[in-house]
Parts: sequence; structure tokens; C-alpha cells
Amino acid sequence: MSISSDTGHSHVFLGSDHQRNERRIWLVIALTAVMMVIEIGAGTVYGSMALVADGWHMSTHASAMLISALAYLYARRHAHNTRFTFGTGKLGDLAGFASAIVLALIALIMGWESTLRLLDPVAINFREAIAIAVVGFIVNLVSAWLLRDDHSHHHHGHSGHGHSHDHAHDHDHHHEHDGDHHHHDGGRDNNLRSAYVHVIADAMTSVLAIVALLLGSRFGWTFLDPVMGIVGGLVILQWAWGLLRISGAVLLDFIPPGEDLPDEIREAIETGEDRITDLHVWQVGPGHHAAIVAVATSVSRDPSFYKARLAAIHELSHVTVEVTVDKAA
Repeated sequence: MSISSDTGHSHVFLGSDHQRNERRIWLVIALTAVMMVIEIGAGTVYGSMALVADGWHMSTHASAMLISALAYLYARRHAHNTRFTFGTGKLGDLAGFASAIVLALIALIMGWESTLRLLDPVAINFREAIAIAVVGFIVNLVSAWLLRDDHSHHHHGHSGHGHSHDHAHDHDHHHEHDGDHHHHDGGRDNNLRSAYVHVIADAMTSVLAIVALLLGSRFGWTFLDPVMGIVGGLVILQWAWGLLRISGAVLLDFIPPGEDLPDEIREAIETGEDRITDLHVWQVGPGHHAAIVAVATSVSRDPSFYKARLAAIHELSHVTVEVTVDKAA
């Protein structure tokens, strides 16, 4: 999504599917909330603690997804707030980081409760528990389909603007997409990903529960239910750690190993007459990066000359070029 401000200088770096993703997360929250109310209500009426427990379990994931939904809403409503120096595009990464912490806590709670159940087994109503797990799995599959990331790059054209000081610099906003350039992971929406991981984690929990309950009902292996809970908790904890690392890296402006955007900038700028003396690249939103490029050159050139060289790098949405004439360059 790109929105131009009245001044022609936009700092809106929301993902291209921001509004679509926001709508889908609200829909998944509604679906999860309805299922939660049905399970808690039915469990209370029919005296089934399994139904009640699964209903409250779904409420934790709904609460976590609410973080994602509110982040989308806030980022969109405050997209033009000039107090956000580089826009609200990274708010989704902050929400993803928070959701990962919630996911890790859920995994730890699952592991703790499963360990207690392993040490102190209780009778299981297999038929009812399997039915609950199957229904929950179906809800999760629908939710996962709604939250799938079918992001595709879109073409945007924006005119830059420039101004000069004692040494020349220029700022530019461009979203020129070129299919011949590499794809960067920066286009991934970590906010959507966090909601998707919550749904997949719940689906995996349902699958493990179904397997454990089927084997338990067939062979009487009641210990499998808490064992699968521990296994599921460990897997979810690993997913949470991965999401923490990715979203945290964006928040700290860390360029991950293998990210070739800085190399692309150097290849586009550096020649026999020009060399980059300072380069800063960071992500300002899904699919959007900002760059500050200081160029030393032996030939006096306007910053727009170097800006044009960078125009084909589609993920550069905000560029500042500073040119210093250095006869020794």
C-alpha cells in the first residue's frame, strides 16, 4: 500500500496487502470467538471439562490475534502522523514480536500442564475428546486458509523531491518494481505471519491430540495425550523463537545474512569515478526499505544522477543520497 501525502512526500510504508490482511484477521478472530463461546457454553451445559478447557485454549489464540488486528488498525489510522519519522510500517513487526512472546507462553503452559497430567493421569472420554479435536482442526484449517500469505508485488510510481545544502543531498521515494531483481524477505508481513503461526500451532496441537487419542482409545495408552502435549509445546516454542528472531531483527534495523540489498546498491552506484563512503539500509515496512547513501566522486554530479541508478531496485522506498566531490575518489 502506498499513499501520497498532500505535500507529495509520503512516509507511508504499509504492506501492499495491509487492508486485506487486516480484514482477514478480524474474520478469523470472529470465527475463533464463535467457536470458543460454543465450546465453553456446551461444556458448561453438558459438564464437559474437555470442552471448556479447549474453549479457553482457543481464547488465548484469539487474544494473541487481536494484537495483530489492532496493530493493523493503528498503523492504518496513523499512517500520516508525522510524529512517526518513517511511518507506521514497522508496527506490524512490533505486534509480531509481542505475539511471539504470547505464543512462547502458551507453549510453556502447554508443557507444564501436560507434565502435570503425565504425573497424575486422569480418565479420558475418548469419543468426546476426539470430536472436539476434529472440530477444532477444521476451524484451524479454515483460519489458516484465510491467513495464507499470497502476497504479490505491485507496481507503484512516485516522484521524488530534492533539496540542496552545503553539500548535495537528495531524498527520493520510489517503488519501481523490476521482475529481474532478487526477491527480499523484507516483503514478508511479520504481523500476518504471527497470526498464521498461532493458527498453525493450534492446528498442530489438534493433530497431535487426535493421534494420541486414537491410539489411546485403541490400545489404552492414556500417557500419549500428555506426551503429545509436551512435544507440541516444544515445537511451538521453536516457532515462537523463530518469529522473535525475525521480527526482532527488523525492529533493531538488523540486515540478516544473505540479504543482498546493500550489495545491489553498491553495484548500482560504485564505478571507477564513484565510491560509497557510508551506507545505511533498513526496513521501514513490509516490502519497503530506506537507505542513506553517501557517495564520494571525482566528477561533480547531482544526487538525482545516483538516484536514477537506484530506481530499478524495487524495495527501496525512501532514499537519501549525499554527494561529496573528492578529486582523489
